[in-house]
Amino acid sequence: MYSVVISGTGLYQPPHVITNAELVEAFNVYADLQNAQNAEAIAAGAQVALTHSSVEFIEKASGIKQRYVIEKSGVLDPTRMYPRFTERPDDELSLMAEIGVDACKKALAAAGRQASDVDAILCASANMQRAYPAMAVEIQAALGAGGYGFDMNVACSSATFALEQAFNAVRSGASKCVLVVNPEITSAHLEWRDRDCHFIFGDVCTAIVIERADLAVSSDQWEILGTHLATQFSNNIRNNFGFLNRSEDSDPLARDKTFRQEGRKVFKEVVPIAAAHIEGHLANLEHKPTEVRRFWLHQANLGMNQLVIKKLVGDAAAAGSDIAPLILDTYANTASAGSIIAFHEHRADLKSGDLGVICSFGAGYSVGSVVVKKR
Repeated sequence: MYSVVISGTGLYQPPHVITNAELVEAFNVYADLQNAQNAEAIAAGAQVALTHSSVEFIEKASGIKQRYVIEKSGVLDPTRMYPRFTERPDDELSLMAEIGVDACKKALAAAGRQASDVDAILCASANMQRAYPAMAVEIQAALGAGGYGFDMNVACSSATFALEQAFNAVRSGASKCVLVVNPEITSAHLEWRDRDCHFIFGDVCTAIVIERADLAVSSDQWEILGTHLATQFSNNIRNNFGFLNRSEDSDPLARDKTFRQEGRKVFKEVVPIAAAHIEGHLANLEHKPTEVRRFWLHQANLGMNQLVIKKLVGDAAAAGSDIAPLILDTYANTASAGSIIAFHEHRADLKSGDLGVICSFGAGYSVGSVVVKKR
């Protein structure tokens, strides 16, 4: 078995920002238009009037202040409320592959590697652009990498689940260098017309280089001490969009074909699962949570992270501090990429020997943790 390190990360940041104020303005105009259009049904009690959103409501509910998106005009159009993307011909690089290639090139540069050094590419994302051919194989071709590639989806835990596959491939000697890439175009699957969730997501792409420690050349190496994954079925976060919709004669624009969740249930159930998962994983490696220098947690909700950290180290205020930095306020929930963005942006100050935990949790339910040590 070989020692394995993370030797580089890359981040694609979309060109457009949507502030909470912009989002609220568009949503409230949409709500007014819908209420006017359905005034008779609302007056008769057959339909419930839509309630306005507010900046205060969003920040209190989530801690989110803005989000990055690939396209914003469609999202902020009260008569549309979702992005405007141009369909690309089959011989043109797809949008998801395009942002994936960007993040991968940055990760490879950080690791001091070329695409020709890569043996495998795992494209792990909450929502794939298409069924096939695999996004990973398209990214592989665009980069000029060798080996193989495949797609995987474990919702918001996709990145950490892919990291375990990469870790095992390198540790066993099957691969020397693996790229994990997480393109998250969440703006396309978010229901921007739902007040309870219209503020949650943002677009982004992250990439990570995982390779044998004895071959790594980067000055910034993080030894992977262990990985741990778990799933537990739940319907509390769900998206029913898929290829069977046509055969079911279901409405492709129905509410269940985009992201939806039972937020309170998710909060109540996932927090103890995530905290126990991290604590158990550390115990298996003969470490305690208080020995961890930094936690790079899934970035879905400020309150969730506060409670997870409180259960681990006894201080809720540590979420958002040096111990468990937040990127949620700037990027919003970026699905599988959130914990990787936190790792990417908040690791430079750690010293040799410092322990860290990358952890994601989300739909499934799914929880994945990666314990690392600065070399």
